[in-house]
Amino acid sequence: MKKVMIFALFLASYCSAQDQMEIPKTIMLKDAISIALQYNLNVVQAVNNVDAARSTKLSRYGSYLPSLTASAGWGRRQNETQYDTTLTTGYNAGLDLRYTIFDGLSREMNLGKSISNKEIADQNYLRTKQSIVYEVQARYLTVLRNEQLVRVNEENLKREQKQLERIQESNRVGALAIGDVYRQQSAVATDEFNLITAQNTYDKSVADLLALIGLDVQDDYHIADSSIPTEVDPVEFSQLPTLESFAQYRQKALDARPDYQVASENLKSTSYSVVSAWGQYLPSVSAYAGYGLSAPEMSQLSDNKTYSWGLNLNWTLFNGFSTNEMVQTAKVQKRNAEINLQQTERIVSVDVKKAILDLGASKRQYEASVKALTSALQDHKVAEERYNLGAGTIIDLQTANANYVNAQANKVYATYNFITAKRNLDFVVGEQVY
Repeated sequence: MKKVMIFALFLASYCSAQDQMEIPKTIMLKDAISIALQYNLNVVQAVNNVDAARSTKLSRYGSYLPSLTASAGWGRRQNETQYDTTLTTGYNAGLDLRYTIFDGLSREMNLGKSISNKEIADQNYLRTKQSIVYEVQARYLTVLRNEQLVRVNEENLKREQKQLERIQESNRVGALAIGDVYRQQSAVATDEFNLITAQNTYDKSVADLLALIGLDVQDDYHIADSSIPTEVDPVEFSQLPTLESFAQYRQKALDARPDYQVASENLKSTSYSVVSAWGQYLPSVSAYAGYGLSAPEMSQLSDNKTYSWGLNLNWTLFNGFSTNEMVQTAKVQKRNAEINLQQTERIVSVDVKKAILDLGASKRQYEASVKALTSALQDHKVAEERYNLGAGTIIDLQTANANYVNAQANKVYATYNFITAKRNLDFVVGEQVY
């Protein structure tokens, strides 16, 4: 027996270990999404709500079944008079069967509401997953963007340090004034400050991502995904939606968006509530059947049998306007649900239009950043050559270098803004199922 228990514990531990997701040290985007869908608390709560709605729906189906109650008892009664005292003992057992034939449509409407509420829970669960996935994608891209900005600042610092060495050497031989050395030292110090700031921003963005997907920020993880490009393929620009396709994308969003489906199901649920409240004006009809045994001795219990059956009709003719209050309240809730559906439709329309506009703007920003970077690079080369030849000043060189660094940073921002905007359009349309 002890060996069997040990084996059972080992098997349970093994299965539990298999259920736990193995967390890689290098986290790709798909890993981050998978981890978040398992550990994010909002997703876990949404799953719990689905389970609760499923139980309620099963209970409403169960209301169409009869109820069966078994009972058994033992009792002793003492009766005292001025002449004597009697003590009697009794045993009883029985079955009671009851079935609701009609309850003013309450049972039917409750079933309809439970079906709608289950659909609402499912759609909320889906939208929660969509929201978490989009947020993970956005924060993951933010980490990659900040990593690129760190590299830009590192390259700039190395370049400026080498320039400082050349200026110091030229000053030693008397080719350059000491003022140029001081100005370049100041520029290097500023670049060191910018690198520290960029590195800190990157580290904090990693911490934000780990916290979102549910990992311990004390552990070290490498965030890298070679499938995410660092450059935008211009071919993608020809496939982007425009405002001319707004109606098409809007309809796709209305057909797929879980939050719009929730608003629609909520309207349906309130319609059931109106009918259910109005049904309180109607009578209720139920049937019953019973079988009972009773005797003063346990051995005689089967000798005394009782059978019963019948119908019950209950009809509340007046309850102080309580039914009228329920009907009016249900109607108000339905009107509010209609307004909420209209408002949700407006929100979907605005989200889709803004997503298309953002995508178009991010495309133009990327194109402008590429042109600006090309010009800034050439300007930096010219300024550096002029300075080395003695035809330019240190201020001209530093200005050209600052413009080049800003152009590099702007291109990094534009790249990841475009990638994020594309994923945002997928999110607002709501067709992705996870």
